[in-house]
Amino acid sequence: MDVGIFDFDLPEDRIALRPASPRDAARLLVVRPDAASPFEDHVMRDLAALLRPGDALVLNDTRVIPSRLHGRRWRGETSARIEVMLHKRESAHRWLAFARPAKKLALGERIVFDAEGASNACELARLDAEVIGKGEGGEVELAFSLTGPLLDEAIARLGELPLPPYIAGKRATDAADAVDYQTLHARADGAVAAPTAGLHFTPELVAALEARGVSRHFVTLHVGAGTFLPVKVEDTREHRMHAEWGDVSAATAEALNAVRARGGRIIAVGTTSLRLLESAAREDGTIAPFSGDTAIFITPGYRFRAVDLLLTNFHLPRSTLFMLVSAFSGLEVMRRAYAHAIASGYRFYSYGDGSLLQRAELSGS
Repeated sequence: MDVGIFDFDLPEDRIALRPASPRDAARLLVVRPDAASPFEDHVMRDLAALLRPGDALVLNDTRVIPSRLHGRRWRGETSARIEVMLHKRESAHRWLAFARPAKKLALGERIVFDAEGASNACELARLDAEVIGKGEGGEVELAFSLTGPLLDEAIARLGELPLPPYIAGKRATDAADAVDYQTLHARADGAVAAPTAGLHFTPELVAALEARGVSRHFVTLHVGAGTFLPVKVEDTREHRMHAEWGDVSAATAEALNAVRARGGRIIAVGTTSLRLLESAAREDGTIAPFSGDTAIFITPGYRFRAVDLLLTNFHLPRSTLFMLVSAFSGLEVMRRAYAHAIASGYRFYSYGDGSLLQRAELSGS
């Protein structure tokens, strides 16, 4: 499939640099592909009224860690600055990461991370890693000198919150982002990007959903930095997704299957929740327990099995996420929905507004 069909023009001023305040004041575009008037303009606090008693929301409870690290590689008396973006944990002491610049890093080379990037940092204030693998696109595998909780503490101390490049390129990360870029329900450390559809939830919205009879269920998908990477190929068949680790517990799978059996709908909060649920779904649409990596790539023509509605933000042109929503509600419908959103002043991307998408009967239409 030609990647160019997923392109569209987005004015720079539509990219949100701060979230709405309060969070549930963000706008919400409802998309019903098969309706005579497929688009309705709402706000996020209307969500409870737009759902039915007995429906179930599935939220990703991953928590963003400060995964951008600055360090130096040393060769004798000379050194060079290295920036590392962790994106997937492989073991208690090994991470896959994107490094800049990566070409000059050699296997076996050590990187020293510390607050000042200096060579004579106190041993207790620094962190070392050895380059044990190199992949494509600047990807490296790092074996750290610390392991387990000690490594987690060092990353928390030395790392920076990894705002998406389309925000970080326009302003510096500040103290507000430490709160703004975490969801209300974040509890499982491990993501390097926020599941941004979940950023819209407030205690007031949660209370309204409970009063409406809409249940909430939690899964974990540790979002990787690959979510920010552009699609560089011209044919979707040639694109390689980066794997992310996810978990759907047996209790959650059982509860969601019971919701579906009672006639309730499954609403994925975010593309991360949707991708994980579809990875866990059986052919008959029931959800099985799941724990492991997923690299599922959803494009138009995919047959959805587990999810009936999708709550999601507005995505980048030519991105895998715009391909996913086009598969879910139909490419032409989503092209028109995004044109409506742009013309109506909706705010895009991680800190932007949201959309509630109904699944098209024929997902490629």
